[in-house]
Amino acid sequence: MYITQVTHRVHAPRAAVYRALLDPEAVARWRAPDGMTAEVHSFEPREGGTFRISLTYDDPAYAGKSGEATDTYHGHFAELVPGERVVEVLAFETDAPGLDAPMKLTTVLTDAPGAATDVHVTHENVPDAVPPADNETGTRMSLAHLARLVEAEPDLSPVRPRQAGGPDLRHGGGVASARPGAATASRARQAARPPGPAPRRRSGESE
Repeated sequence: MYITQVTHRVHAPRAAVYRALLDPEAVARWRAPDGMTAEVHSFEPREGGTFRISLTYDDPAYAGKSGEATDTYHGHFAELVPGERVVEVLAFETDAPGLDAPMKLTTVLTDAPGAATDVHVTHENVPDAVPPADNETGTRMSLAHLARLVEAEPDLSPVRPRQAGGPDLRHGGGVASARPGAATASRARQAARPPGPAPRRRSGESE
């Protein structure tokens, strides 16, 4: 297992970037890499809250980790510091040896000149079966598309903390989590995935 670290500058305030990290509709738009579509099955943006997300290749010729052309992962939010830090623990849903171990994804936001934000992403415990260069490339794609989204839509609705026994209050209403399929991005060429290799075709298929 190994660690990768990537930093990208977003020309938007930290509060706007933080909202995009915890809004399921935004996540569905920026999380998937080029050539994939993201579907947020469940998403509870609070410490200890769980999430489950699928990434499906637009081209079915590519093999997925969890099924036909699909990578599904689940996890929980281990730490949330508003405007500063998001720590996720996640794992792929797969039968492939060495790919189902828990990984840690830490996103730290710091102020940058011109009211911008530097986004620092650290992936820990990435399986050796995932080439480090692929992991880093995916992260850079993710941050570039996150920047594109936030810079274009800096007023994404805020995520408010969930009250004990109550729903998450997002968008001014009571939505505890995304309904299955509710936060699907069509042809999400707007981001990157959790640690994983770049798209590869199944063995024996031509490029």
